[in-house]
Amino acid sequence: MTAPTLHTLNYQHLLYFWVVAREGSIARATTVLHLTQPTISAQLKLLEGALGAPLFARRGRARELTETGHLVFTYADEIFRTGRELTAALHRGTGAAPSRLIVGISDALPKLTTWRLLKPALDLVPRLRLTCRIDKTERLVADLAVHALDLVLADTPVSPALPVRMFNHLLGECGVTIFGVDALARQHRRGFPQSLDGAPFLLPTENTATRRSFDAWCLAHDIAPHVVAEVEDVAILQVFGQEGMGLFAAPTVVEAQIKRHYGVRVVGRLPEVRERFYAISAERKLAHPAVLALTESARTRLFV
Repeated sequence: MTAPTLHTLNYQHLLYFWVVAREGSIARATTVLHLTQPTISAQLKLLEGALGAPLFARRGRARELTETGHLVFTYADEIFRTGRELTAALHRGTGAAPSRLIVGISDALPKLTTWRLLKPALDLVPRLRLTCRIDKTERLVADLAVHALDLVLADTPVSPALPVRMFNHLLGECGVTIFGVDALARQHRRGFPQSLDGAPFLLPTENTATRRSFDAWCLAHDIAPHVVAEVEDVAILQVFGQEGMGLFAAPTVVEAQIKRHYGVRVVGRLPEVRERFYAISAERKLAHPAVLALTESARTRLFV
């Protein structure tokens, strides 16, 4: 298959595809584009011919994006968003365009820690426009490989066995703090950490680095907590903890924020259970000013 060039790719057809994908159907796109269904269908076929791959697949009566369709939509979304920004900038008559940073965030990362990592980029880069996409690390790395993302934040490094080379930048690491509502904290604070044996616990799922580290610590100290729930989404886990379902662990670096945000108490700290945070990039040398601000602040201020 020969890749389309700037001369063969029809951006009007790309616009029609983008609207159909965004609206979810050709019927709804007709209202936006003020065109008939046969006209839009014909233009989509021409675009698929130019690209050499189908963009939609039939699933019963529904029309879904193919893998190629998802890729093309990601780029089309960026192209037309940039066009709107250009129009707005010309209308305002302002100077430099705002910087953009598109970050993939692993769903295993604690959200308050993620905020602490991202905040320096927002503070130090004027008029930064931040886009966050939350997903499994593997899918985010795939998007990074095709340059749909500028950076991925994760709790584990990517494997060197990947077919596409990626670069891991360790931002820092810390131990964890055990939290609980007041009654649970008072009950299990005495005799900590042995008091965790049999204590009601809310844990992340076993595919996370935090869970593996905590399980290893429990095994080494002959402690067996009572697992009340395993929760994939860390934010939901912490809400369950806020409601008194059990104790939970969070990075010590955001201890004060966890206490204030969820109204919970500190039971104790486990410095041996390590949380690590990585920035994953497609290039060895980081160049984006927002990414540089993020990594520098994490290494010199957050994890010290």
